[in-house]
Amino acid sequence: MSTKPPVHANPWEALRQFTQARIALGRAGVSVPTGAQLAFQLAHARARDAVHQALDVDVLAQALQAAGYASLHVNSAAHDRHTYLQRPDLGRRLNEAGREHLGQLSSPVSDLAIVIADGLSAPAVAQNALPLLASLQARLTPDNWSLTPIVIATQARVAIGDETGALLNARAVLVLIGERPGLSSPDSMGAYLSWAPQPGLTDAARNCISNIRPDGLSYDTAAYKLHYLLSEARKRGLTGVGLKDETEAPVQLGSQSVSNFLLEK
Repeated sequence: MSTKPPVHANPWEALRQFTQARIALGRAGVSVPTGAQLAFQLAHARARDAVHQALDVDVLAQALQAAGYASLHVNSAAHDRHTYLQRPDLGRRLNEAGREHLGQLSSPVSDLAIVIADGLSAPAVAQNALPLLASLQARLTPDNWSLTPIVIATQARVAIGDETGALLNARAVLVLIGERPGLSSPDSMGAYLSWAPQPGLTDAARNCISNIRPDGLSYDTAAYKLHYLLSEARKRGLTGVGLKDETEAPVQLGSQSVSNFLLEK
């Protein structure tokens, strides 16, 4: 009877403490170990669930109200999830009812419109939008930023913020959106910033901060970077390729050390 262990350890296993990526899993014969295979299938199921899960608009609106924010709800031109996934172009613009609703508000000029969009992971914004807003608001208030009511957008992609911001007469728009789920990050939220929003802007006109979540970029670090970008955007009147993130704050990745193990001596 063989005394060899069924699973052969990988010498790189120690590196797994630094990342959720599937590295150094070991092997059982020519296959991955059963535990790693089951973990992969679970992660894949969670990613699929995140894509198809609907955003509970009422719960989010109530949470925003409890935090002191007025909000309103709009939908993109994609009338259901299947259409949204098949037609990215429809997710980038408001439907007729949403366009009329925002237009009828005749909003006065304000500094910033914030859009919370379900994107490809509703759980991501349900979990991360409010904590980030709390940290960001603490930085915007001393600078006297005026905000529009927060817009909750469903079946929405990033560019829907441009049309929304234009209709609300906002000088800038910030879109908090659920990112495409990875196999280790179904809860990742992105933040996209555009100055002088208007329909037709390209990605070159936007700044993005990605991977905002408890196990990714912390809320405080993301808020610090967003505040810097917003302040510079207001000062220079631009965003996108002409505006770089030049903050020097150390990046806090979840509860892990901020140091880069690749640079350690």
